[in-house]
Amino acid sequence: MKLSQILTQHIQVAIQELFNVTVDRVEFQLTRKDFEGDITMVIFPLLKVIKGNPIDIGTKIGDYLVTNAEEVIRFNVVSGFLNIVVADAYYLDFFNNIRVDEDFGFVSAAPNDKAVMVEYSSPNTNKPLHLGHVRNNLLGYSVAEIIKASGKKVYKTQIINDRGIHICKSMLAWQKFGEGQTPESAGLKGDKLVGNFYVKFDQEYKTQISSLMAQGKTEDEAKKQAPIIMEAQQMLLDWEAGKPEVIELWKKMNQWVYDGFAQTYKNLGVDFDSYYYESNTYLLGKEVVQFGLEKGIFEKDTDGSVWIDLTEDGLDRKIVLRSDGTAVYMTQDIGTAIQRVKDFPDVGGMVYTVGNEQDYHFKVLFLILKKLGFDWAERLYHLSYGMVELPSGKMKSREGTVVDADDLMEEMTETAGRISTELGKLEGYSNEEKAKLFRTIGLGALKYYILKVDPKKQILFNPEESVDFAGNTGPFIQYTYARIQSILRKANFDLNATTSDIELHEKEKELLKQIELFPEVIQNAAHNHSPALIANYTYELVKEYNSFYQSVSILGEEDLNKKTFRVQLSKKVGETIKSAFKLLGIDVPERM
Repeated sequence: MKLSQILTQHIQVAIQELFNVTVDRVEFQLTRKDFEGDITMVIFPLLKVIKGNPIDIGTKIGDYLVTNAEEVIRFNVVSGFLNIVVADAYYLDFFNNIRVDEDFGFVSAAPNDKAVMVEYSSPNTNKPLHLGHVRNNLLGYSVAEIIKASGKKVYKTQIINDRGIHICKSMLAWQKFGEGQTPESAGLKGDKLVGNFYVKFDQEYKTQISSLMAQGKTEDEAKKQAPIIMEAQQMLLDWEAGKPEVIELWKKMNQWVYDGFAQTYKNLGVDFDSYYYESNTYLLGKEVVQFGLEKGIFEKDTDGSVWIDLTEDGLDRKIVLRSDGTAVYMTQDIGTAIQRVKDFPDVGGMVYTVGNEQDYHFKVLFLILKKLGFDWAERLYHLSYGMVELPSGKMKSREGTVVDADDLMEEMTETAGRISTELGKLEGYSNEEKAKLFRTIGLGALKYYILKVDPKKQILFNPEESVDFAGNTGPFIQYTYARIQSILRKANFDLNATTSDIELHEKEKELLKQIELFPEVIQNAAHNHSPALIANYTYELVKEYNSFYQSVSILGEEDLNKKTFRVQLSKKVGETIKSAFKLLGIDVPERM
């Protein structure tokens, strides 16, 4: 049982006996650093049911706790706050209970609980993954892992945008300018090769627009009449009509991209349980529209288009079917959501990891699904996140100015290698060990820098700053983990002994209090869909450990009981760092 739960029970009894009043809950907070205490009870809420001075009320409750609760040894009252000092025995008992639990903080899913489906990545097949996709993937993957650790079954999925005019642009440019190139012949990953032709299309399109404008056309006319855009539009019609040679080319080039994506996902350390393709899902939802019409949820306009009026809900009218009977994105998303629950019947909620420019779209989608009567629609969440920018500004795919995800990971590895070499911490490492270490540090720096920021906030990504070995960075935390492993390797005595009857040093107690927070942090991070809570908790834990490391002797301690406890405590901190970083998709090095 948590300390707050134990104290709540004691305090509820105290209030009943002292004031003849029953309270349902007791409010706690961390004790401020400038006061003595381990946990603080907030007295002010009691003034609604107990008349009197908050200092007198707090003092009476404090006296009761010291007399009747073995966990409490003393207290002080400041204004309306009861600062409680907890006995060392409580923390030692807590530590001995969790010491050998390698999954401390993690909760297993109950067999009959509903699952959560988390969607992330969802790229287009006309270009490689870029820096924006990196934040999307890291967020989605981490949130999925955190929700799983909080006690839910989780499915990871994505929907791949593999159809449309943008896909045809790459296909047409390859036909015109590719000269039969393949990823193998070009020595390029398939997604990069296809992305190059997307850029090539845009270059040729601009050239044709300029040429037509020089012949007297307006810019708008030139954009519509440029031969290459007209050919791309015809190719899209041919694709929709199922023209064999177009379908064959589409399948071939998409496969190149999928192979490239698979490599990037592997390097980034993310995975998926299922894949949905827009070419399969874009017609989904039409049956649902018909059902909605019959139920009066949707309405048909005179031109035959179908709409839903959400003005009474503070939104607007939204089209769900064009007058020619073709689906819009909203129709597809409605159908895809329903299909996913059919495919995975135990899904009871979904998380969509999509940038904040789609906030309104998801408000509409979720509301429509609720109106259609799906109970799981109450448990849909848009994990909305801000854009990632570099100091040089925004990125544009069609102009070829994006920051490629593979290049970014390579740059991070190189930066980690250069800084590690400059710090001179690599004696005795083979080249293979160095390469692995640089990759662990580089990717850890990238992931931590992105995930420590609240998802809703925009990020200005600075690669050099992220690989700093001091401050709130991945490498700083990884270095502390490696330091702990070094201590464990040097400990030449029995680490399995149960330690008790130790008078805790102030720094040991602070560290135990920080470890005790871990399960609650996981639950809060899952509830808020925020890896930032895990990241910043880990940084606080590491700061507390480094303060402990500087303040007490560990391996140099003469008292074997104390020495054993301090190494065990160090080991538990290391395990907690590793568990927390696992939730962020970050590896930790054994040596550094």
